[in-house]
Amino acid sequence: MQRYRSFGSQMRNEFGLTVYKVNVDAGFTCPNRDGTLGFSGCIYCNNDSFRPGSCRPSLSVTEQIRNGVTHIRKRYKAAKFLVYFQAYTNTYAPLPELERLYHEALDQQDVIGLAIGTRPDAVDEEKIAMLEDLAKNYFILVEYGLQSIYDKSLEFILRGHDYRSFLAALDMTKDRGIHIGTHLIAGFPTESREETLAMAGEISQLPVQFLKLHQLQVVRDTPLAVMYKDKPFYVFEYEEYLDFVVDFIERTSPDIVFQRLFATAPDDILIAPQWGRSRHEILRDIEKNLEKKQAYQGRLFSMG
Repeated sequence: MQRYRSFGSQMRNEFGLTVYKVNVDAGFTCPNRDGTLGFSGCIYCNNDSFRPGSCRPSLSVTEQIRNGVTHIRKRYKAAKFLVYFQAYTNTYAPLPELERLYHEALDQQDVIGLAIGTRPDAVDEEKIAMLEDLAKNYFILVEYGLQSIYDKSLEFILRGHDYRSFLAALDMTKDRGIHIGTHLIAGFPTESREETLAMAGEISQLPVQFLKLHQLQVVRDTPLAVMYKDKPFYVFEYEEYLDFVVDFIERTSPDIVFQRLFATAPDDILIAPQWGRSRHEILRDIEKNLEKKQAYQGRLFSMG
């Protein structure tokens, strides 16, 4: 029994085979780094915590895709790919530049679509119309970084936008053939466990089809790392997070696809929490916990 909807299984259902993401860094910056909203970024942000070493803007998008495809083909015998524009804010450029980069990616062999990580305050009607046009022929997923539905938490992390900005971006994007995803972080010291769990129900009421969830990680070279050193705050223990994830999954609409349930920053930059588990082990333990509790996605969800 599949106890939650995963991205891999969703892609297999939709395309009849496993689809792999190829990460690229197209050299974008962020309004929270270039001085528009701030210079230091969100207090937890260090892109090296999730970006593959081969994903560098010194190479063209084409070169990065070809390198990534070659590696993934050898390792997984993959046949089809989504190009994942991941680093920083990937709609934060003039429209002609975005069109050039997106088309360059889509022109590569066996690429069937794009996943575009961005901020809700970095889209407008022209950019969404362009993505709507691409979505007529390709799988286009826009992943809006939200992190929290609570403005108190967005202020704490120096996010630079509020929850209403996210809702406005959703309203602009929905019903246009574009797949919509969002990203949440669990464990901010500004929220109780109950408040964080409540985000599952809130997001489930919205036109969101894909969801990334992971624990707050303190990584080096971030303002959060300085804060944690000066005055350590509580972060998830391993077993506690396994229980939290199960509770969150049960409160999430069965229509939503989970793209991620945890994060694993590289050991050389991770400060806390240090669980000492591999991705495979964490995923295995989440699934074992779901089975032990006879839990499944949507069991405690209700529209209202």
